[in-house]
Amino acid sequence: MKHRLLAVAAILLVSVSCSQAAEDAYVDVTRPNVAAFIDEMVSDHGFDRDALAATLGEARIKQSIIRRISTPAEKKLSWGEYRKIFITKERIRAGAEFWLEHREMLERIHKETGVSVEMIVGIIGVETYYGRITGNDRVIDALSTLAFDYPPRQKFFRNELVQFLILAREEELDATAPVGSYAGAMGRPQFMPSSFRAYAVDATGDGKRDIWNNWADVAGSVANYFVEHGWRPDEEIVSRATLGSVWSGGIPKPRNTLTPTETVESLTRKGVVFATGMNADSTSELLTYEGDDGTEHWVGFHNFFVITKYNRSVMYALAAHQLGREIARKVAADAG
Repeated sequence: MKHRLLAVAAILLVSVSCSQAAEDAYVDVTRPNVAAFIDEMVSDHGFDRDALAATLGEARIKQSIIRRISTPAEKKLSWGEYRKIFITKERIRAGAEFWLEHREMLERIHKETGVSVEMIVGIIGVETYYGRITGNDRVIDALSTLAFDYPPRQKFFRNELVQFLILAREEELDATAPVGSYAGAMGRPQFMPSSFRAYAVDATGDGKRDIWNNWADVAGSVANYFVEHGWRPDEEIVSRATLGSVWSGGIPKPRNTLTPTETVESLTRKGVVFATGMNADSTSELLTYEGDDGTEHWVGFHNFFVITKYNRSVMYALAAHQLGREIARKVAADAG
């Protein structure tokens, strides 16, 4: 029996090893779509063919990446379940400690950009738990896998691979070294390569845009992203809502609505009841979530939809906002 168990264990070990090996297959640079990509990078962006082929040849195609991107949390979880991941006592406490440790830097960036400290810390807290969770996949593996072997979003990730290789050249990085999420998001703010090139900033004046190690560059880059997408200082983000007695629009269902089509006035006329200091013609949208205690209604304003530019999810936007608010409350309470 002992020998039989050992034999079974050996077979399982070999099976697992073979499975992992299959998932970690190196990129074949002679494949037509990979070869065409290399041709484009040489002709359009001046890359050395042999050097680029060598770099891509070190990338791995990983089926685990495809599995994960096919089932993101936003598609599997209710709002109540999603919220519990991010709005926790531990994460709020970590955010408050981060705020106090970097208060001077955060307040400087707030003054320079108009983006609130609570929004900055909310984003960083949701994205990477203040640098604790930044991903375990090499960026080149993630982007190569999705650019060459994930047809549903091949165009998007092919462009991100282009952007990543260009930024590695610009920033003098070893393209095989950076590690990030399974979707290729990088550093403490989890910027995609195109976002890095467009929005990352050098907030310390040292000539580098270091979103991996420099907290000022991280916070400054997050704030700049919001500024470039139209953030309006001191404006409201969301307001809790109910449906009044005159509401006749049917039963709202949770939807990932990313483009507002209403105003404060039009929603009020339809019977949505909410408190706000926003002007009657302010852009607004009714949002519905399934929380732990039942259906929740919120009204999102302009700045809420700026947050969805960072991550195209209304659950993400509300979580980042709420985490920032809870952290701000704790900082204020701890200050007495």
